[in-house]
Amino acid sequence: MSEETRQISKLGRLARNLYDGLRRLPTVPGAYLHPPWRRESIRKLGALKNSHKGERCFIVGNGPSLKNTDLSLLKNDFTIGMNRIFLAEEELHFKPDVLVCINDLVVEQSVDEFNALKMPKFFSWRARKWLQMDDYTHFLYTTYTEPKFARDLRGRVWEGATVTNVCLQLAYHLGFKEAILIGVDHSFATKGTPNTTVQSQGDDPNHFSVAYFGKGFRWQLPDLETSEVAYRMARKAYEADGRKVLDATIGGKLDIFEKVDYERLF
Repeated sequence: MSEETRQISKLGRLARNLYDGLRRLPTVPGAYLHPPWRRESIRKLGALKNSHKGERCFIVGNGPSLKNTDLSLLKNDFTIGMNRIFLAEEELHFKPDVLVCINDLVVEQSVDEFNALKMPKFFSWRARKWLQMDDYTHFLYTTYTEPKFARDLRGRVWEGATVTNVCLQLAYHLGFKEAILIGVDHSFATKGTPNTTVQSQGDDPNHFSVAYFGKGFRWQLPDLETSEVAYRMARKAYEADGRKVLDATIGGKLDIFEKVDYERLF
């Protein structure tokens, strides 16, 4: 990417951030005045703060590489899954300890599956339109704009264009000293303008299951550039506190975090 193109891209992000910031101004009073859904979430998030201090966890992405990853090795480790990872229970015999989803389209089209999950679940505050507060559910005040790394999820959480970034912030909030990525391929066969909403025309080539975003499913094309900005912020935050993020994804294209051999971690 040329310097001129990079500057144009940067200006585009700034303009989008300004627009999105103005658009979400009406939501700020509700988020900070803590209506019932926020009060209960803040209470539960407070109880979870540093509850896994000094431990390690695995953040499990949904890339095709997951099919080549021996997930049985994770039986004694804490795992954070995301989005439609529930499909892995039948296909890969894997179920995470907690689930995170911040994408409105994924929530809207997966309501029944999310409601059926009996595990701690963390959703964007926007999901309250489709999901109800229960013993397992936590609503996070996530935003598209104003980049930051949240060390405490009771405040505002920047999404960073990827649920993986929110998982990294959750792992930090929980106190994990080491967060290890797997299945975060950082590569998509489907190309197009980032953040554009598209409808799948057939089997999904971008995830571990062809049914992940199967035919008819509406989803948004990835914004890998913005996600890399978020990942660098996460790395800096972890390292500043003597923690680390490792990348054990098999064949992954992400080059922000230290690479490690997955099977040598056990």
